[in-house]
Amino acid sequence: RFKTRKEATTMAKRKQAAVQAVKSESNAFGPSSGEQEKANQSPQEKPSPRPGAPKLGSYLTSLGAYGFHDLEPVLLAALVTEDPILLIGKSGTGKTFLLNSISEALGLEHRHYNASLVSFDDLVGFPYPDDARESVRFLETPATIWSAESVLVDEISRCKPEHQNRFFSLVHERRVQGMALEKLRYRWAAMNPSSPDQGGSEAYVGSEPLDPALADRFAVVLEVGDWGELSHEDRARVADPSGEGARADDGGQLVRQLAIWRAEFLRQLPGTPESLRNYACSAVTTLGEAGIRLSPRRARLLARTLLAITIVCGKSSERVFCRVLDWSIPHRAWGEKPSLDIVKVAHRQAWGAYMAEGDEAWVHLFHNEPRLDQKVRLLLESCPSHDTGTLAVEQLLANASPPRAAAFAFAVYPAAVERKLCLGAESVNDLGRVASELLTIDGQITWQERRSESKTQPPDLVLVGELLAKLSGPRLARARQLFYWCLINKHLVSDPRDFEAEFNRCVETIRKALGEDKAAGRASA
Repeated sequence: RFKTRKEATTMAKRKQAAVQAVKSESNAFGPSSGEQEKANQSPQEKPSPRPGAPKLGSYLTSLGAYGFHDLEPVLLAALVTEDPILLIGKSGTGKTFLLNSISEALGLEHRHYNASLVSFDDLVGFPYPDDARESVRFLETPATIWSAESVLVDEISRCKPEHQNRFFSLVHERRVQGMALEKLRYRWAAMNPSSPDQGGSEAYVGSEPLDPALADRFAVVLEVGDWGELSHEDRARVADPSGEGARADDGGQLVRQLAIWRAEFLRQLPGTPESLRNYACSAVTTLGEAGIRLSPRRARLLARTLLAITIVCGKSSERVFCRVLDWSIPHRAWGEKPSLDIVKVAHRQAWGAYMAEGDEAWVHLFHNEPRLDQKVRLLLESCPSHDTGTLAVEQLLANASPPRAAAFAFAVYPAAVERKLCLGAESVNDLGRVASELLTIDGQITWQERRSESKTQPPDLVLVGELLAKLSGPRLARARQLFYWCLINKHLVSDPRDFEAEFNRCVETIRKALGEDKAAGRASA
């Protein structure tokens, strides 16, 4: 804790200011006009600007932290949600200074630990038995974590493995040794780039890739820019020696505004708009299909950050949403920086789901569902109209890989013919055209063979043969037709076992739906 840099009275006044701000501003919220592109959607209420409040982009500058203009909205959103923050950057880029300055401005009981040096006793204190010798207590010191409101784990990538494991519960659950830290609100960390992600002449040998499970606990993972990313004005400010050792004091502006935003966030959280959830689900699904796996936990953290940033910015912005998505991907913490092109593609898909309404929203839901059997279930249970179902199926047949399109058509065509699906005649005909190719297989399988080899078999046929040998009955007959069609048309299936299992689930879903309809018909008769 930085007692030499701030007085207890200053902390008390700032905390009192935060309480007063919540009381006085809790009713100062009005409906937001939103952006023009969201005009047809039901508006969400946004906090009205506080008279005299600084403009977005100047909060961190007023603390003496320069060069963070592009990161400020996402940082402020994370402060509103009180979810964990991880900063990654080269040495001397102001990561530690920024987070310590925020704690000063908010008047927090702060702890700053160097992960490469900290021991477990530094966190919890020295254990000793109570008077009855029935339990163990901890002797607190000014450095222990029990009364902390904010914690900065600096150099977390240089942490010893046994200590890194202890930070899991601290970062995610606000717990140490299974005991809750009742006062702790903010959990922050900072690190240099990990070894696999380094380039150039400056290498941080001791900075190891962060454990993916630990990195996934941080809601936002932000890369701090170096000297080259600073504006001319910010360079001059950073170089000014008079700023060394200065206290972060913005007159209470940040603490007051955060109180307003936090109150509005808690008010909207129970009814988080479905459009925000659709964005998060679509983004996580699309990134997963592109090989960037995000956890279910990450989807919730993303939705929370999006809700907070719409409150901080006062509106929904496509550019800001894309930035939030990029900074919500934790892979850069273990040296795998995601491709910006892939992120932009996922964002565009997710933004379409966010903006969609009515039948269009269902089409986005259909395409964002990665499993074929779940797509079938959506068609059976929630398709709003024949035109909507037709549009979704036509797009699937046009855009899905040939094996997946064939498997889908082969599975659902019988139900489509019996009009058990909400589809128009056009899509039924196209399903029949694709499915009919699998009914009769007539062709040859060719493959290359080395001159030194003879009587070899195609590798794909060997894998398929091993799978078919384990099947029997109608399931074997269906799978044989599907895979033989793929082999003859040279459509590679990377994992035949999973593909056949997904195809079989489609068939079983259709069979169950048709069986229930027939049973209901007999009962009514």
